[in-house]
Amino acid sequence: LGSRRGVIVSNGINPRYGDLDPYAMAASAIDEAIRQIIAVGGSLDRLALLDNFCWGNTDKPDRLGSLVLAAKACYDMAKAYGTPFISGKDSLNNEFRAGGETIVIPPTLLISAIAVMEDVTKAVTMDAKAAGNVIYAVGMTREELGGSHYYGLRGEAGGAAPRVRPEEGLKVFRGLAAATAGRLVKACHDCSEGGLAVAAAEMAFAGALGMDLYLTNVPTDLENARDDTLLFSESNSRFVVEVAAGDCAAFEAALSEAGAAFGAVGRVLAEPAFRVRGLRGDLLIDESIADLKEAWQKPLRW
Repeated sequence: LGSRRGVIVSNGINPRYGDLDPYAMAASAIDEAIRQIIAVGGSLDRLALLDNFCWGNTDKPDRLGSLVLAAKACYDMAKAYGTPFISGKDSLNNEFRAGGETIVIPPTLLISAIAVMEDVTKAVTMDAKAAGNVIYAVGMTREELGGSHYYGLRGEAGGAAPRVRPEEGLKVFRGLAAATAGRLVKACHDCSEGGLAVAAAEMAFAGALGMDLYLTNVPTDLENARDDTLLFSESNSRFVVEVAAGDCAAFEAALSEAGAAFGAVGRVLAEPAFRVRGLRGDLLIDESIADLKEAWQKPLRW
């Protein structure tokens, strides 16, 4: 109790990906759990995983096949990231027949991660901290909208589920961990459901501050990127990071040394407004922080 050591616990899950690609779903859940560890100031140094498989009747070839793909992803990602599985559980045969129809849950994997943090005074929270600070997008954004919240809201199906590229993820995780250890990060939030736009909005209204963002500097390898792709893609191994203006050079040096992709995409505003400008400079989003927070909270206000 007298030490500064602490424990970080996180989770990753997105069953919508499983309808498209069970391997990508499992790999993404692992990446999400790990990046939540990194987002609050943790590292890969002492990090372990647990799995919780929820599946249909694995006596059926297609159900078993998807389970095998997910298990292979667990093996591949644990080896690539150096994050061992120390326990887990499963809940199989989650299907039944009713009225001549088979009801089956989507293949779902919940990944939990646990890590040791040597100095909890270096912990980072997600709420925006101060007007004038610079906002960075860290990690590559790709056209990976399959199973995304954006597609779900629009009633779209199909598309490519987000892939995990561990060689890129390692660079991002190590670079951001080094920057946090150097106290260069004021706030950080991982990009998951809803992509960059949702992560940045959550940071803004959590801190009761505004943001002015532009998409031209979002890291991507797309030649003809669309605004909505950059806003709502759920590509893995990505973060939104707030850095004080005076620390930008040191922050960029830490990420560059690790080989991570990043771009300065805006600033924190004192004004409670959330604005995003597209690739052509047009204003795509101009909303009050209060309205965004209300939209976020309203579904859970029973």
